[in-house]
Amino acid sequence: MHTLTIIGLGPGSREYLTLGAFEKMKQTNKVYLRTNKHPVVSFLESEGICYESFDFFYEKEENFYKVYESVVNSLVDMVQSENIIYAVPGSPFVAENTVQMLMKEAQKNKFLLDFIPSVSFIEALLHTLRKDPITGLKIIDGLGFDEQIDIQTDTIITQVYNQFVASQIKLKLMEYYPDEHPIIVVHAAGIPNEEKIQNIMLYELDRIPWLDYLTSVYIPKIEGRIRKKYELKDLMKIMGRLRGEDGCPWDKEQTHESLKPHLIEEAYEVLEALDQEDMVLLEEELGDLLLQVAFHALLASEKEEFDMDDVIKGICTKLIYRHPHVFKDVVAESKDDAIKSWEDMKRKEKNIKTYTQGLRRIPNHLPSLIKSYKVQGKAKEVGFDWDRVEDALKKVEEEYKELLEVYNTGENEKIKEEVGDLLFAVVNVARFLEINPEIALNNTVEKFISRFSFIEENAIKNDRKLEEMSLEEMDELWNLAKIHKKR
Repeated sequence: MHTLTIIGLGPGSREYLTLGAFEKMKQTNKVYLRTNKHPVVSFLESEGICYESFDFFYEKEENFYKVYESVVNSLVDMVQSENIIYAVPGSPFVAENTVQMLMKEAQKNKFLLDFIPSVSFIEALLHTLRKDPITGLKIIDGLGFDEQIDIQTDTIITQVYNQFVASQIKLKLMEYYPDEHPIIVVHAAGIPNEEKIQNIMLYELDRIPWLDYLTSVYIPKIEGRIRKKYELKDLMKIMGRLRGEDGCPWDKEQTHESLKPHLIEEAYEVLEALDQEDMVLLEEELGDLLLQVAFHALLASEKEEFDMDDVIKGICTKLIYRHPHVFKDVVAESKDDAIKSWEDMKRKEKNIKTYTQGLRRIPNHLPSLIKSYKVQGKAKEVGFDWDRVEDALKKVEEEYKELLEVYNTGENEKIKEEVGDLLFAVVNVARFLEINPEIALNNTVEKFISRFSFIEENAIKNDRKLEEMSLEEMDELWNLAKIHKKR
């Protein structure tokens, strides 16, 4: 079994090249460089170290991932027959994709990996910036700039190859930072006679002409409270402050129980925004609803029961588990197949062994029309349902007649029971017609209010008070309102 030894060339200056790395390269003529575009290469040549580079892949391949893949494939082929040395800029373990890929290949292709300790460009950069990373530092590859930015942590962006890359980075950063946020651009950190440092504003990043593969950008964290973007963790911090010793008296007094009405109210306000198709209002109402979720999670975290991270983990785990037709090899070719798959996984997850258990798990706090709809839908899963909507309509007639038989008996419990049966039967008809009864009834309520408003407006025009009008007069206006609204 042969060995692939991986060496870091340091950030650029020969002073950063470790003695171990230098001596290892002197001992062999099988040295391969990912790229010879590195300041220390001229020193290697002056010391008589022979090498080959993979720079031709940069000309041949269409993107950096393809370059790295080709380099790794070449190295894997060569190490099958002999020991070789592979040298990369900086340190093998800082922003070096080929090394991560080689570690996976070593397990599959059965060759040994050895590493020579090296200095990364981060050490040189921190020395140039005079920064101590102990308080937090995030390092991001400028060529794969799709990570979330943490504006409360100092950030270094590497490999700012050119003005195009800089422009893409700038646009992303400006989503989070003010346009005039101060940043530091560093070229060739630690390399004598080549190092450049420039303090600029964020919006100026892509105007610098000397950007290349040795360029990094340092973005200091934002200390203040005002920012362009907030994240979920910011919401939790704000809520923690409101619940803290010097926080808001109202927030500090809230409990899970006291917040119940607000949760229901906010959910319905979201529905209203959806009904109005008002996206500005919907954005606001979704925020209010999210606040309720965050509030309950914070209350639970104060008692060390669970926190917001647990809530997010729970729903992510549930979504993956209940979608085996997406994340595993279960097949679901239609919406009905997907729903069945979901319900099967839910019963397994909740250890629901009977359909009655499933019915009892439907929340009591659901509005009765919605709960009826869901109960009937679950009963349908085992075939307990009418065959045709006409059968469901006959059931409405039957329940209506039973109500007529008892409505004037004075037996309130019996009357209540028959009214409930009639409503349940009407929900069944709505379900057959694929009409959500809650929405249908809400629409009717709105229609009633609109027509009632028409009656009152006409009464006012005629100097009449509603309470002085007869039912016949109001009914006549009601019929006019029906005609008026159809126009």
